Amino acid sequence: MTLFDSKIDIAALGKVAVLMGGASAEREVSIMSGSGVLQALRTRGVDAHAFDPAHTSLNVLQQQGYARCFIALHGRHGEDGTVQGALELMGIPYTGSGVLASSIAMDKIMTKRLWRADGLPTPDWRLVDSPADTERALLALGAPMIVKPAREGSTIGLTKVYTDAECAQAYALAARYDPEVLCEQFIAGDETTCPVLGEGASAQALPLIRIVAPQGNYDYQNKYFTDDTQYHCPSGLPEAEEREIARVVVAAYRSLGCRGWARADIMVRASDRQPFLLEINTSPGMTGHSLVPMSARAAGISYEDLCLRLLVSATLDTPQGACPAGTEGSLA
Repeated sequence: MTLFDSKIDIAALGKVAVLMGGASAEREVSIMSGSGVLQALRTRGVDAHAFDPAHTSLNVLQQQGYARCFIALHGRHGEDGTVQGALELMGIPYTGSGVLASSIAMDKIMTKRLWRADGLPTPDWRLVDSPADTERALLALGAPMIVKPAREGSTIGLTKVYTDAECAQAYALAARYDPEVLCEQFIAGDETTCPVLGEGASAQALPLIRIVAPQGNYDYQNKYFTDDTQYHCPSGLPEAEEREIARVVVAAYRSLGCRGWARADIMVRASDRQPFLLEINTSPGMTGHSLVPMSARAAGISYEDLCLRLLVSATLDTPQGACPAGTEGSLA
């Protein structure tokens, strides 16, 4: 991969903040991700420091001379364009996608609308605002059906619904996390995920991972806190199938304008082997159970080198020096 070819001047990276924790429902996972990234960067000699926006104002980043940020935040206010926008105003380069791509990717409904407009395969869906509406969605989409918040990750607030009687509870759980509730057609088949690195025409997919969870339930517990889930990388899928999935994933990444890195989740329908895009994560997990490091290892990239190269890719939507005179300054 060309992204990993050049030598790195560690000293030129300056003082680095690893943003972790935050106030989202994924705070616990973010702390695990950030702790791993922090250790990896320090192992490579980077002047890296933990920074929790839930406890310290982002303005401190400017005041204490941070040169760039590694975003290891997940979910609201970390993966949705808000932190990215604040760092843009401060002129501090950061890892991952910019403001617009982060915001769109966090919103599963907007993501699916754009993918569908670009001719990319994603399961049918309905946006609902009541238990009765959820029942109507079940009638339209068929059982089982997935009910989930439109703007959460890590399967938080997600329910697989089989009957009308389950719709009210599923809607209430999803609505606890987001007023916008998404009902999605369930695709039966192989559950896979595929990371992407780079930007634009240079974006490249890493090896595909096939996920086999206990009873097919890849939930929050099975993602992060058990060793019962099986991860196959190489995936074991036919080579032509894997190439097609990688093509679709890179197209989906470019469709949203992602950069740096991301990880797309894909279901491969058993009946005809058609891949369907579920969502894309622009600040993927970096824990001991996380999938981007696993895929990177299969491509010959160590966890430490992955973290370092992602840090090197940190940038801004608006390059430094491009702002009109008089607009620079802190958020205070």
